[in-house]
Amino acid sequence: MPLLELYFLIRVSVAIGALPTIGLAIVTAVVGAALVRQQGFSVLQRVQSALQRGEVPTHELFDGALLLIAGIFLLLPGFLTDATGFALLLPPLRRWLRQRLLVNQRIRHPAPAASTSIIEGEFRRDDSPK
Repeated sequence: MPLLELYFLIRVSVAIGALPTIGLAIVTAVVGAALVRQQGFSVLQRVQSALQRGEVPTHELFDGALLLIAGIFLLLPGFLTDATGFALLLPPLRRWLRQRLLVNQRIRHPAPAASTSIIEGEFRRDDSPK
């Protein structure tokens, strides 16, 4: 992956110049960070709403994890990682990934035991030397 990133950086810098390439990399990082921050706050609000309703925020937490990955990709220098990071900012792609990757979308609660045995008793602590 680093070699591909380096290849594309060189190709772009040959086409548009070294300084514009560096500027483009910085602009994508800044814009990406702002978008991740905005969407991250939105996901955080959805997590809080789900928790207030007594639901497990599975989808929201998965979206948050994908946004974290997108943020990391956007901060790394390179156009392939930037493209991947910006793609992960698209809600339809995150929804598609969530449907493909989340196996259990509901937390299963174990059924209570049919009969519960309670054993009562008393104990006494013996601290005397032997």
